[in-house]
Amino acid sequence: MATWTKQKLGDIAEMKYGKMPSKKKVGLGNYKIFSGYRYFDAYPESNCKKGDVIIVARGVGGTGDIKISKCDCYLTNLSIKILLDQTQVNNRYFYYKYLLSTLRYLDSGSAQSQITINDLEKLQVNLPDLPTQTCIASVLSAYDDLIENNEKRINALEEMAQLLYTEWFVKFKFPGHEKVKMVESGTEYEMMPEGWEVKNVESLIKRIPVGKKYENKSVFETGKVPVLDQGKTGLIGYHNDEPGVKASVENPVIVFANHTCYQNIIMYPFSAIQNVLPFIPNDKRDIFWLNWATKDLIKFNDYKGHWPEFMAKKLVVPPADLTKIFGVLVGKYVALRYELEMKNKNLSKNRDLLIPQLVTGKRELK
Repeated sequence: MATWTKQKLGDIAEMKYGKMPSKKKVGLGNYKIFSGYRYFDAYPESNCKKGDVIIVARGVGGTGDIKISKCDCYLTNLSIKILLDQTQVNNRYFYYKYLLSTLRYLDSGSAQSQITINDLEKLQVNLPDLPTQTCIASVLSAYDDLIENNEKRINALEEMAQLLYTEWFVKFKFPGHEKVKMVESGTEYEMMPEGWEVKNVESLIKRIPVGKKYENKSVFETGKVPVLDQGKTGLIGYHNDEPGVKASVENPVIVFANHTCYQNIIMYPFSAIQNVLPFIPNDKRDIFWLNWATKDLIKFNDYKGHWPEFMAKKLVVPPADLTKIFGVLVGKYVALRYELEMKNKNLSKNRDLLIPQLVTGKRELK
């Protein structure tokens, strides 16, 4: 049976704030910057190692969330690094202990939600002996390893689809291209295959009504129907009413986030918040071609509505039959990606059911 001890976090760990990076150096190095919630850009220095424990110290919506650094990176002042005494605490065990029960109750109550080092130092931590921690962390990490492997496969599928799109519709090396004459387009695109056209995005899409629009206060942590938001993860919560959009594997729908410019293909019924804009092709061209043709056409440049700018963008448009051939190939990639995403969802659910049982001692490993 494990031996448990309770002590203050300040007695078993050293806490350090991150700091703001120099603007002059951003983008000049090999390290990612971790700014509270996400990694971005590059930086020539690092102050955080892969596997370090990080607490989101302040920001919007996630103060108190715990992270394990995915790589050597540069930590900004939106986060606190926790250097645990490795003779007493396993990093991953500590991470799992607070993964679900966030530390938001430590919020100091200032105008902007935040957690301080002083708050963390006073935290009472109940821990089993180190071998037990290591064993529990190993069991839970097995789930995360499977999730990470699936994410790598998902990224590989995305890359394969992008490479195929580039080869066919950017380099014009599509099947049978040798027999198609290249002609002057009379546009900024100059030469393109005969029979192809230049069109704006607006002429190619059909907006799908999203039905009732949801918000934070009208969704639940669990439920039958996911509600999409504008973040990269794309999910704000769930509800138990009828879905606003009845997408499926057979009839997928493209979703564009008006303010953040994230775009994805959705293959399940969903609802959405305001400014999540679903669409499909308005003609016989394939939806998978349309997604890759419009994805990343527009980049986030300010927190504003980007839809009008998106609609005005121009594309080189191939014949419908070629887009359908592309769709048959890439559709298989997207369906497999969806299958892997569902597996990851189930793995996360099973892991999260185990976490409170193991880290509290309610269930012992044999």
